[in-house]
Amino acid sequence: MNLTVFLGTFNPIHIAHLIIAETVRDELGLEKILFIPAYCPPHRSTFLSNPEHRLNMVKLAIEDNPNFDVSDIEHRIKGKSYSYSTITKLYELNPGLTEKINFIIGTDAFKFIDSWYEPEKLAEIVNFIIVKRINSLDIDELFNSIKLKNYNYKIVKVPLLEISATYIRSNLNKNKSIKYLVPDCIEKYILENNLYREII
Repeated sequence: MNLTVFLGTFNPIHIAHLIIAETVRDELGLEKILFIPAYCPPHRSTFLSNPEHRLNMVKLAIEDNPNFDVSDIEHRIKGKSYSYSTITKLYELNPGLTEKINFIIGTDAFKFIDSWYEPEKLAEIVNFIIVKRINSLDIDELFNSIKLKNYNYKIVKVPLLEISATYIRSNLNKNKSIKYLVPDCIEKYILENNLYREII
């Protein structure tokens, strides 16, 4: 049994998140991708929608893909959402795991890995799946820029999609369309719950 996790704020979840997850699953022949929305991400100071809204949106966005699942583990732990603490808890809850947990991470996040909570301990218990957008940051440059050593990783190239949650929130703030940037069910949920208005 293996486990592949995709942690993030998902504020909100959008098309690029889903394409990344499906590309990783397909390229590496993985069984499932487990989405884990952060409850209180320590590195984010920008406005976050209510944790329950973000969790609900992930559930809606992935419900038609049998290879995707979602966990509310960080919502049950509460407090600051440290990846090392979450992964450690996942091992406790899944004693049948026979392989290290696969941890999906983008190059933009990985370049700050040294500033994370217990990065060396995290590196000991996961296999990093580093998602590289085509024509993005050079991998050798990325590895040379961090102090973290002795980690297992695979690199997966994904389509270059200039879609970000910040851009989506900005569009909503300006009463502009977010159609095709998020699944239809997410657009409907955001509008029905009046999320991200006057907030970027």
